[in-house]
Amino acid sequence: MSKSLLNKQPRYQYHCEIAGENAFIIYFTLAASVNNEKKNADIIRYVASISHKVQLKLANIVLNVIPAYHSLLIVFDTDKSSFNQCQSLVENLMLNSNQQLYSVNSLSTKTLTLPIYYDESVGPDLARIAKHAKLTVAEVINLHQQGTYYVNAIGFAPGFAYLGEVNSKIAMPRLTSPRLSVPKGAVAIAEQQTAIYPASSPGGWNIIGRCPLTLFDINKEQPMSFSLGDTVTFDSVDKNTFLSLGGEL
Repeated sequence: MSKSLLNKQPRYQYHCEIAGENAFIIYFTLAASVNNEKKNADIIRYVASISHKVQLKLANIVLNVIPAYHSLLIVFDTDKSSFNQCQSLVENLMLNSNQQLYSVNSLSTKTLTLPIYYDESVGPDLARIAKHAKLTVAEVINLHQQGTYYVNAIGFAPGFAYLGEVNSKIAMPRLTSPRLSVPKGAVAIAEQQTAIYPASSPGGWNIIGRCPLTLFDINKEQPMSFSLGDTVTFDSVDKNTFLSLGGEL
């Protein structure tokens, strides 16, 4: 059964499901009465705010918090709390702090501008996307770098951030046959999402460029460059700048 947040005019609904002996998932939806053209971004930022608050207020019993698009996985210490107790604490936190949680100003988010070398030598799918969209390669590049993207989720690989949404003109389905190896820093599109591969790995996204920066470093105190709710923009750079920033061809 779904429950509502904000009693006077419910904005969000949610329901919980058990995900193990010491974990549960909260699934969120935007109330049908809410008229919002950017419902996806709205609820993602809300989930991000709740994740921050749970980590801050319930650190004594919560072992891990994993936010995604419309859900939040919470893993708790069974020596310190039961399923019902932890769920109740999280629900009370959401209800009692709801207005603050929704405020964008309550999030510790940041904006990253990343240099991208767009070129067919590092973007083997650029020409195919351009043909599909009936655009020039330059127009595809321009549409991609003009976007402002939110970190919707982090997964698949450490530091792999799902960014949305790309302009619908250049949205592309995943490759029918994934590549066995995609280079570190590859910038790619799948449907209306874009991402940068933080390390060399298999992948089925459409590659359009390359970023010279290291976005995941296990030796750093904060290994990942991204957090859920962060904003990302791209800045097109030439080959020489790409190489000077540590990029490899």
